[in-house]
Amino acid sequence: MTDPILTETNGPAMTIRLNRPEKKNAINMTMYQGLTEALQKAAADPAVRLVILRGGDDFSAGNDIADFLATGGETGLRPVLDFFDALAAFPKPLVAGIRGAAIGIGTTMLLHCDVVLATPSARFQLPFVQLGLVPEAASTLLLPAAAGRLKASWWLLTGEGFGAEAALAAGLITRLIAETTLDAELTAVAARLAALPPAALRQTKALLRAPHQAAVREAMTLEVEAFGAQLKSAEAKEAFTAFLEKRKPDFSRFD
Repeated sequence: MTDPILTETNGPAMTIRLNRPEKKNAINMTMYQGLTEALQKAAADPAVRLVILRGGDDFSAGNDIADFLATGGETGLRPVLDFFDALAAFPKPLVAGIRGAAIGIGTTMLLHCDVVLATPSARFQLPFVQLGLVPEAASTLLLPAAAGRLKASWWLLTGEGFGAEAALAAGLITRLIAETTLDAELTAVAARLAALPPAALRQTKALLRAPHQAAVREAMTLEVEAFGAQLKSAEAKEAFTAFLEKRKPDFSRFD
């Protein structure tokens, strides 16, 4: 079986690649565990100065719905929570390269990155409410801070998708990159960051996050409590079942 999370270290840069192309890199619990372990390994290795997060033709189609149907409550969500913790606490620069779909967690994890390069094919969406769920990864705090309250409210409440130009205008990505040059641009950014004084780089990242660190933790805690409750709800069951049955969900019977 092909490993759904691949890691490769080239000099000072570790690349973590989502590698489940047949599911458009939809993330299951095994992948969450692999992502956490990779981040923890990179954080502990003094030779690694930065991490690059990659996908393939799609960055990630979000959470694996079938996998989440088999998950219940906070105990079942432990791999997800561990990943959020590792992501929020990662002390070194995080660089992401985005092509294609970046849905759900494929978008919310970018709010914790320091540099995000995306191609014109990138498509973003936050369909939590549509799935009977609530947002995650402190996105209820970080998305309004980046994009503004009204834009964040629209994207989170309606789940309406948006493209790379809108993401750039909202401050969710650093630069828009041509499809053919994304790999080269990621390499160039990695080289530029790796050439800087590592301790000063880490301390600057820590200082940038320090004013919001407690608030991020609080937002994550509140989101997780609500997410766990909603995951077991009849609304989520109807939404997930309709998704798997390829039909429109019916929420008319819910208050």
